[in-house]
Amino acid sequence: MKKQLIASIHEKELQLAKLKQHIDKSEVCSDLYNKVLLEKAILKKQLDDLKNNSIVTRIKHLMPHRGEKLICDYFKG
Repeated sequence: MKKQLIASIHEKELQLAKLKQHIDKSEVCSDLYNKVLLEKAILKKQLDDLKNNSIVTRIKHLMPHRGEKLICDYFKG
């Protein structure tokens, strides 16, 4: 998974480099450049989340917070 994300990010960087030359020439290229830039940012965020996703973080995510009420708490009775 990590290698696929890195490969995808590299591919997006290549696409951005090619599109950067044509941004001023066409509105379609400019929109496509922005789209690819957003896709690259999403992939980088996924990679960061994958790196930071330790066992402790997973356990904290699964355990409910004491102060929060869950929707099922309202229907007990």
